[in-house]
Amino acid sequence: MTHRTLSQAALADLADIPARSRWTHRDGIRLHALDYGGDGVPLVILPGITSPAVSMDFVARALTDLVRPVVLDVRGRGLSDDGEGYTLENYAADVEAVAEQLNLDRPLLLGHSMGARIAAAAAVRGKIALRGVVLVDPPLSGPGRGPYPTTLEAFLTQLHEAQRGTDAGEVARAWPRWPRREQELRARWLSSCGETAVKATHEGFESEDFFDWWPRIDAATPTTLLYGADSPVVTAEGATEAERALPSARLIQVPDAGHMLFWDNPDIALALLREALTTPHPLQECPSMGKLVHDRLHG
Repeated sequence: MTHRTLSQAALADLADIPARSRWTHRDGIRLHALDYGGDGVPLVILPGITSPAVSMDFVARALTDLVRPVVLDVRGRGLSDDGEGYTLENYAADVEAVAEQLNLDRPLLLGHSMGARIAAAAAVRGKIALRGVVLVDPPLSGPGRGPYPTTLEAFLTQLHEAQRGTDAGEVARAWPRWPRREQELRARWLSSCGETAVKATHEGFESEDFFDWWPRIDAATPTTLLYGADSPVVTAEGATEAERALPSARLIQVPDAGHMLFWDNPDIALALLREALTTPHPLQECPSMGKLVHDRLHG
């Protein structure tokens, strides 16, 4: 059963975030996003399995001088509605609806973990024109590839702690490296994630093969994959397979970071993300996302 709650303290966090709530819908599901505004190239940010939009605030803020971040509350999380069918196809269709209804012209996509898989699916579906995609430590799991390294039980334990009422100190036991603010936000917002959504998505990590999508991203779409040097999700072997499967993609390793690389090593991870957005992509013949952002910034 889905049990989702948000405290007044959690909602008050939105007052300290320099973004406007934007609402769209698809098939009767209301989708919420945080829009940081500006006239930069739109960058749709897609968070992970138990990460509401607010959890990516520090990432979005670090990019507002380069792009216009729009962070989605993926269905079943944050302020977005629950929905039927937590599949990559449905998630990608939600992203398409958000881009179309908010008039985001040829956006970039940036996805972390679950969000990276969604970004890959949206790129392959081709329903909206994209300037490029950045995938951050996507689960490479799928049928016959072994289990996702974090068990469903581990996710549900943390979710039930949040539903019962937790604090940053308890969050720190699972995520000791995170900045204190991010531990506090997780303590207040994790209970906004629906158990049904988490269960279905975790099952999808093992039933939906990332490599059914990744090799089909058009070589003309500037594509970057960032991954943690110590990640159990994108291992060295997985990175090698990803590189072989899509030679047009650029792979960037983030040192001293696991799967949650922006939280584990924020300064370096954000610097490398900015570099990925502003450095011309060496393997694409078409204009890169970096050139597009550079041209927008410098006229």
